[in-house]
Amino acid sequence: MGEQAVQLAKAVQYSSAGTVEFLVDSRKNFYFLEMNTRLQVEHPITECITGLDLVEQMIRVAKGYRLLHKQEDIPINGWALESRVYAEDPYKSFGLPSIGRLSQYQEPLNLSNVRVDSGIQEGSDISIYYDPMISKLVTYGATRAEALAKMEDALDNYVIRGVTHNIPLLREIITHPRFISGDISTNFLPEVYPDGFQGHQLEAAGRRELLASAAALHIAAQLRSQKFLGDLRVSATRQERSRWELCVELGKERHTVEVTRSGNTYTVVVDGGRVEVSGEWNLASPLLPLTVNGTHRMLQCLSRDASGEITLQYLGTSFKVRVLSKLAAELSSHMPEKVPEDTSSILRSPMPGAVVAVSVKPGDTVAEGQEICVIEAMKMQNSMTAAKTAKVKSVHCKPGETVGEGDLLVELE
Repeated sequence: MGEQAVQLAKAVQYSSAGTVEFLVDSRKNFYFLEMNTRLQVEHPITECITGLDLVEQMIRVAKGYRLLHKQEDIPINGWALESRVYAEDPYKSFGLPSIGRLSQYQEPLNLSNVRVDSGIQEGSDISIYYDPMISKLVTYGATRAEALAKMEDALDNYVIRGVTHNIPLLREIITHPRFISGDISTNFLPEVYPDGFQGHQLEAAGRRELLASAAALHIAAQLRSQKFLGDLRVSATRQERSRWELCVELGKERHTVEVTRSGNTYTVVVDGGRVEVSGEWNLASPLLPLTVNGTHRMLQCLSRDASGEITLQYLGTSFKVRVLSKLAAELSSHMPEKVPEDTSSILRSPMPGAVVAVSVKPGDTVAEGQEICVIEAMKMQNSMTAAKTAKVKSVHCKPGETVGEGDLLVELE
């Protein structure tokens, strides 16, 4: 492929940086696809394993200087991996665009052999008018396994708030056995996730880790709220508790846990197993480095409120848990449940964008799967279809309008 790329460049007298793309079949036959007369998004990979600054070389050629290197002078050392971090919702068609302001943004540049190429900063807006890429996250290692392990660590240490991002999907891909073994193709996503991406699927040990971490975080936050800073005007004579009985809800499951504390270490008994969770418990930091049963875990507390609801980013995926005292859990059973919205009779926009076309009007009868309207965002058009056969009750959008995620588009009878 390299030889043919050079022949192509010579044939058209091209003398700057460029990228020739090929398609490869299962028998390793390759076919010319296209040439981009520029650097590719993936150029940091080449820079990491060769030590060359390709942008510098491109500028030198543009100035008329000859290249300082020949092909035989260019080494290839180690392995590099690049993840394209996007403001996308991976749970919607593997990545519908998300917009918003980056209320908090922290790149994992404290880690060695990690490179982040980005054009944004904390406070930047991700709009509907441009590609929603946040950054190119690149990791380097002497081996492929080392580069993958560094990427996993980097994704866990990447803090992004204010927009939905694709880090959960990226982390699941690089830890999947097929990807690790190199058994990949352009059909990887539909083959591995035939029903769409559902996030990290917890096994028994992972569930216990998550529940124990949430319980320990809840107690650590309670103890912090009881502390006085500065001079004490009231003498603290009450002995601090060291044992708690809690109820932790994850989805529709309710788990009774027992927590004991010794210094910064919490021992949690959950689902018949003991989990030791320790850390500095700096609740003001977006990153929560913990040691769980001797294994280092980097969690992120995305939200926490007075009702006991905690959203934790664990193994790349966000999980909503609810931590209650034993009494509060008993009383919560008397609370009325909110009736979920009947989504089969309404069509809401799954993303922010512009309405390109509306194909129906009130009184029309539509069939299941029939196109109702088209929403455009980030240079892509998405067809919105009916969930059932019904008559159109009302239309709440028209071509040219801008809609937000969750906005009502059409109601069906």
